[in-house]
Amino acid sequence: MNASSSGKARAAASAQPSESSSKRKRGIFQKELQHMMYGFGDDPNPLPETVALVEDIVVEYVTDFAHKAQDLGSKRGKLSVEDFLYLVRKDAPKLNRCKELLSMQEELKQARKAFDVDEEKLAASLD
Repeated sequence: MNASSSGKARAAASAQPSESSSKRKRGIFQKELQHMMYGFGDDPNPLPETVALVEDIVVEYVTDFAHKAQDLGSKRGKLSVEDFLYLVRKDAPKLNRCKELLSMQEELKQARKAFDVDEEKLAASLD
């Protein structure tokens, strides 16, 4: 088998859905991916095959990423946010985005908590 035929064999194998991806429900992220693809310059209505391929790639990436984080967390006995941050530590844009999203999550949590407390006080004052 020469180099070009082995490359074709690998390409054909990678075009086939993996065994784990065939077990999952397909099309869950179809609408979101269509919107994201359009936002990045694709057609407003991309081909279903394209969306399915992008979904397979995204799901495989996220699954692999989660497994790597789980491997790190299993050494300590539990999975944490720090395991994910450790994995993206060398990719500055991803790390910065993760930190930004985590801080926004904390702000929302604090706002909800303050709103719940204010609502309880209001209900108590009306009684």
